[in-house]
Formats: sequence, C-alpha cells, structure tokens
Amino acid sequence: MNEVAYSAYMAFYLYLVMLLIQWMVATFTKAKQPNAIPGKINSELSHHSFVFRAHRTFHNTLENSALFIATVLFAFSLNYQSAIFAMCVWVYLAARIVHMALYYGIATEKNPSLRSYFFLIGLAANVVMLIMIGLRLM
Repeated sequence: MNEVAYSAYMAFYLYLVMLLIQWMVATFTKAKQPNAIPGKINSELSHHSFVFRAHRTFHNTLENSALFIATVLFAFSLNYQSAIFAMCVWVYLAARIVHMALYYGIATEKNPSLRSYFFLIGLAANVVMLIMIGLRLM
C-alpha cells in the first residue's frame, strides 16, 4: 500500500472511531439521566443540556455520514489514489472533530453558530471529493 492510500485509509478509520466515540458519549450520557427511556430523548431539552448536544452531535454526524462514507468507499473501490483526495478526507475528519468539540462545548441556539462553519468546511471537502471522482470517471 502506498503512502497516499494509507493516509486516506487512516483518516477514514479515524472517522469511524470518532463516530463510535460520539455514539458512546450520546448513549451513556443519556442513559445516566433519571427515567431514561431507550430511543427517546426528553423533548424539553435544548442546547443548554449536554445530553441534547451529545445526541444532536451524533445525529448530525449520522446525517452527514452517508454521503461521506459512500464517497470514500466509492473512491477506494475505484482504487483512486490522490494526495488531494486524501487531504480532503483529512480536512473532512478535522472539520467533523472541531464541529463535535464545539457542539459539546458551546450551548447556543444561534444560527449560524461557530460549528456551522466547520459543517460547511466538511461539506466543501466532500463536494471536492465527489468532483474528483467524477473527473476520474470521465
């Protein structure tokens, strides 16, 4: 395996680890709440609650995972090896980690919030990856 492929694989692996960590934080934080019901979050919670923010962080990542995971796996199946593509995977991962940290740490209902910018950075990285795959297919 060459260095470029290894870099993209490692970033993708770390993304999956981040997803697992978010799931664990959301699940165990909620489970510690009094009268916690599996699969339900208290509708009265909002950004002031870490339980709400951990739940939304995980679900926001899930909402964005399908496109990212499909894009990366499609590139891997094509054996697409590009330093720019690998860099985009790392940028996406970094943006999602910062997004997660901001969501965990800042209780705000402001829109856009600081975390919104990191969502957009991740989205832009994913769009670039899709364009690169499209160009490769042409």
